[in-house]
Amino acid sequence: MIISKTPVRLSFFGGGTDYREYFERKDGAVLGVTIDKHIYVSVNVLSDFFEYNIRVGYSKSELVNKIDNIVHPSVRETLRFKKISGNLDIHIFADLPAKTGLGSSSSFTVGLLNALYALEGKAVSKKRLAEEAIYIEQQMIKEHVGCQDQIHAAHGGLNIIEFNRYGTTVRPVVISKEKYRLLNASLMVFYTGLTRYASKIAQEQISNTKERHLDGYLSQMHQMVYDAEHIISDETPELMIRRLGEMLNEGWQLKKNLSKKITNATIDAAYEQALQAGAYGGKLGGAGGGGFLFLLVPEGKQATVRKALNHMMEVHFHFETEGSKIIYLTQ
Repeated sequence: MIISKTPVRLSFFGGGTDYREYFERKDGAVLGVTIDKHIYVSVNVLSDFFEYNIRVGYSKSELVNKIDNIVHPSVRETLRFKKISGNLDIHIFADLPAKTGLGSSSSFTVGLLNALYALEGKAVSKKRLAEEAIYIEQQMIKEHVGCQDQIHAAHGGLNIIEFNRYGTTVRPVVISKEKYRLLNASLMVFYTGLTRYASKIAQEQISNTKERHLDGYLSQMHQMVYDAEHIISDETPELMIRRLGEMLNEGWQLKKNLSKKITNATIDAAYEQALQAGAYGGKLGGAGGGGFLFLLVPEGKQATVRKALNHMMEVHFHFETEGSKIIYLTQ
């Protein structure tokens, strides 16, 4: 049996510039971090005693004899990509719900690939895991997804990922231990209780991006990645949190111009409550429409924000740095 463990991520700045429809014309970049909430994938060889050839367990159970009959799109297409015909028992576990804006779908694809390679006795690079996951999701499943989630999941850590027509670069954000601790401690994450399919929300955004209607907004969001990097490098820890929070707010206002489906009255009301309670700024994770709301809040104001959003469940977490890894292997 093989078990892989793959983190989800929080994306701070630059989301939307990681779509090919943008970065193959103009450069894109994102700044984000992975957290210690994970997708676990177990893969085991299925014996010949069973009447089915493949078992897939997640929120439902699939018992099939052919890959084509698998409903779960990522499992089906990843097995097809790997040219694996069956005799597999696959189970999926998660620390947080799916369809909530933390990149869990891509984390799963990366984690499944990692586990399948380990089953073959192979250890492949993080770069390869990310690139193959992107190919599976974009070219095989035909999902309307960008290219950052797979890279964050594979690499882990606090990174700037840069995109252009020639390739992708991943580089860690240079940050002191004090600022790193304070950034982690100043982030609050709340579950809105709303789930959604990111691909459906992104479809309108991608269409607008193709038509170049969003270039002005996306160019500003791209520049924010580098502005944030300078703030992290140059400002005092306390001023860093304030300025990053204010930039998150600015970025959230820009993001709402990308699609009419990114926010709604319930989310806007909760966000305003958080600002009035002392949050510097924040945004919804991922494509928007629901999922997790994360906020930068000075530590002295966190109790007030927590009280203001007491109708939402708070998620306690820490940053992580390892990315996708194999945590259990037996022969």
